[in-house]
Amino acid sequence: MFNNLERDSVFTPEQVLVNRGRVAIFIDGSNLFYAALQLGMEIDYTKLLCRLTAGSRLLRSFFYTGVDRTNEKQQGFLLWMRRNGYRVIAKDLVQLPDGSKKANLDVEIAVDMMALVGSYDTAVLVSGDGDLAYAVDSVSYRGVRVEVVSLRSMTSDSLINVADRYIDLENIKEDIQKTPRQGYTYRPFSAIGLMEDHKDND
Repeated sequence: MFNNLERDSVFTPEQVLVNRGRVAIFIDGSNLFYAALQLGMEIDYTKLLCRLTAGSRLLRSFFYTGVDRTNEKQQGFLLWMRRNGYRVIAKDLVQLPDGSKKANLDVEIAVDMMALVGSYDTAVLVSGDGDLAYAVDSVSYRGVRVEVVSLRSMTSDSLINVADRYIDLENIKEDIQKTPRQGYTYRPFSAIGLMEDHKDND
């Protein structure tokens, strides 16, 4: 569906002006968290929003995540996100019999992608979850260009196959990670497992 140049490249000003139009961003918080963990970095969400928008007109940027309402650090982080360009879609984590916690937001992501068709030209989906492939295919048939951004080792082939463009997070790592000299930063998703449990993307 796309050539090797488009698949392996990162955003360039020329591509932004010619191809993207108005952009809507859909971020799977759990998937991004685990991708960052694999890359050994902490995301700077201001840089991330700037990089994904890449000079295009931004319609809206959604951030989907499971939450623990009793965790003040996480609540502080989400408040910061809301005040800095993100529309946060949160779902309470549910504790499973094995003691793990999980909140699946695939349906919310898919519904929002479909509901806004006609208001945006390009969807930027930050997730490697193959369960979203059908939604991506559906919005593509309605004239939307879809860019998938994720870590290749955590990305389902079925999702890449229906996207117009794939960008490996590793290729833009330097542009979106926090730098040591920045001041206080929230670390909302610590080792106590406040994000959704990672699942197989296929």
